Amino acid sequence: MLTLVPTPIGNIGDISLRAIDALRSADTLLCEDTRVTKKLIRILKERYNTEFKDDQKFIALHSHNEQSFVEKLSPAFFEQNIVYVSDAGMPGVSDPGQVLVAYCLEHNISYDVLPGANAVLTAFVASGFCETKMLFLGFLDHKGSSRSEGLQRALHSGYTTVLYESPHRLEKLLLEIAKEAPEREIFLCKELSKKYQRYLRGTAAEIVAKLDGNFRGEWVVVIQAANEQNSSAVSENDILALDLPKKVQAKLISKITGENTKEIYQRLM
Repeated sequence: MLTLVPTPIGNIGDISLRAIDALRSADTLLCEDTRVTKKLIRILKERYNTEFKDDQKFIALHSHNEQSFVEKLSPAFFEQNIVYVSDAGMPGVSDPGQVLVAYCLEHNISYDVLPGANAVLTAFVASGFCETKMLFLGFLDHKGSSRSEGLQRALHSGYTTVLYESPHRLEKLLLEIAKEAPEREIFLCKELSKKYQRYLRGTAAEIVAKLDGNFRGEWVVVIQAANEQNSSAVSENDILALDLPKKVQAKLISKITGENTKEIYQRLM
């Protein structure tokens, strides 16, 4: 059996009893970083007097080796008690995990996902934006047209949008938002659940001024929904209704869906 176990995003006190029980009873722990998981287990032993199996195995499973790891698996691997943990938060949310779940579904292997801490929902609720529909985009691409398209989607989707951003690119993101939507309110938080947790709300320009060059930390950015969804947005059906060659239609549909142009063209044919 496979169990995906969320871990604290900062405060160790946020770990659940079910999570501790799953960790202590695991035969093999698949870890985004084995060093981080071993440190967590050491803290649980010292602080909560938790006993763990002496013969537990630790295997690194991260974004760089996840696909190759799964390709080498056999269903027999899950006859033992397998637990997957990311470094912090919920596995599968901007972290590995979903490929393992897909493997279990494909091979009829029992699995479970424990609820727990994650930065997305924490920041969404803390923002105070009175809109219950949310769009989560994770990290935008670093540069190029795909980044511009991602930002436009974040600003004009019609939903409160949640992004992750690194300290090295936060200022760039804020300046982009200030240019594209200068009046839009956004909410920023960093170091969630930790000692130096911080909340900021205002326009992008106001937040840049408040930070005054100090962009250190891992940030969650919540963008207030636009009053109206972008009226220029078109659907695939709108494009198909136009008297255009199939190749042109495929390129346009790819722009709005992100689907591979060749696959779209084959579907249209």
